[in-house]
Amino acid sequence: MVKTSAIKPLSDFLRNSKSHIQNLHATQEPEILTVNGEAAVVVQDAGSYEKMAQLAEQARQDARLQSAMKYFRDGGKGISIDDVFSGLEDK
Repeated sequence: MVKTSAIKPLSDFLRNSKSHIQNLHATQEPEILTVNGEAAVVVQDAGSYEKMAQLAEQARQDARLQSAMKYFRDGGKGISIDDVFSGLEDK
């Protein structure tokens, strides 16, 4: 959830970028920058972005795993280990 205090005009960010960047590092919270009163871009420090990207990737992997588990719970069939190894030998 974005705090209303994190909504700033782009013009303020451009005039005071150093203090905004220091604030982004200190709070590790994103800022929403507005143009003509409407949200235009979101900025955040690199460490927070990396953490968010890792969490998003983990969520994608979890969703794939849940999907595979549901497939097998619903009676889906896998590949026997003998077929896997024979397929490897053919290559």
